[in-house]
Amino acid sequence: METIITPLQVELIMAAVGMAAKKEIDHLLYVGDLPLPEELVKARSTARKKLVQAVASEAQRQVIEAMGIPTISLPSFDMARAERFKMSLVGGLGKGLFKQGEVVLGMLGRRPAAYPDSLLVVTIGTDGESSIDTGFGVLGSPRIPTGILETIIDLAVAIAIDGWEGRPLGTLLVVGDAAAVMEKSKQLTLNPFQGYSEAEKNIFNPEVRNAIKNFAVLDGAFVIREDGVVLAAGRYLKFDENKEFKVPLGLGARHVAAAGISQDTDAIAIVVSETTGEVRVFQHGRCVMQVSPQHRRPRGIVGEIEGPTAKLPPRAADKLPSRAVDGAPLDPKDGREIKDNKESRENRESRDGKDGKETRDSKESRDGRDGKETRERKPG
Repeated sequence: METIITPLQVELIMAAVGMAAKKEIDHLLYVGDLPLPEELVKARSTARKKLVQAVASEAQRQVIEAMGIPTISLPSFDMARAERFKMSLVGGLGKGLFKQGEVVLGMLGRRPAAYPDSLLVVTIGTDGESSIDTGFGVLGSPRIPTGILETIIDLAVAIAIDGWEGRPLGTLLVVGDAAAVMEKSKQLTLNPFQGYSEAEKNIFNPEVRNAIKNFAVLDGAFVIREDGVVLAAGRYLKFDENKEFKVPLGLGARHVAAAGISQDTDAIAIVVSETTGEVRVFQHGRCVMQVSPQHRRPRGIVGEIEGPTAKLPPRAADKLPSRAVDGAPLDPKDGREIKDNKESRENRESRDGKDGKETRDSKESRDGRDGKETRERKPG
């Protein structure tokens, strides 16, 4: 699908391509579903070799990979730019495309189906003003594989959207450092995952994910081991309340428990807010990621396109039809207002006018008869 690209976006992409050609930049990460115009990247082979694209649409991912560009699959729900960038870094580390200490030049747009309008330069796995905390601490560590984190976050979003029988549902999932988490928690009710083999309660099993959705109505937290095995549900988390951890104002006990357990252990806690449906990720006692899943899109569907053409120069957009001002439907072939619908609307307006006249005539006639009958019945 083609979209328009503004002169300013062209300049930004050209600047990014020029920067990526420098030896200080290890990777050029483009977070977006639209292919970059070949005219802007083919001239600099060095930048093209460093290019990696993070894509939310499955159909677009196949298109990008057919062009010989490595891709990273993003979750299918809407996120802010910073969160999409964080998830892209996590996915790239999980696939072995990035390594800690490497410098990544990121290009981001307002939406997946939009050309970039922002640049970010970060160093993976370092602290400082020039880096972005991706929210998952020891990235690429075998203790918490990236695929498991992505699966759990996607599951949390599904719980936020689906709820329970049409009602909002909040829950807490804790992954990693399972031995310490189990030691710092106690069972509130019978453990529904007790007695099953590890293969039968792995998070990658769709039946296990469905079971978690059903058991999310229970009080307490889910405890998930580093390899994705669900150890327990309905756990009451205990933590040192005297330690300092940061919880945004207005959040309740579930978020406090997530911050506390992530502060006392090396686990990551994912919380679904029952009130707002937002999903928050806590690590080291603070919220490092926030996702609003209310605007989630099914995977494979590209969002609304920024404009009508993708080719350069943008002058080609002049050939496209303008939208109907009055909001009438457009013919998908040429964009003209559908004639039948227009005529139907005119006929309907004409008919409404006639109906209004007939109604007034009938009312006046009836009022006249009623008045005459009243005079006849009046004594004297």
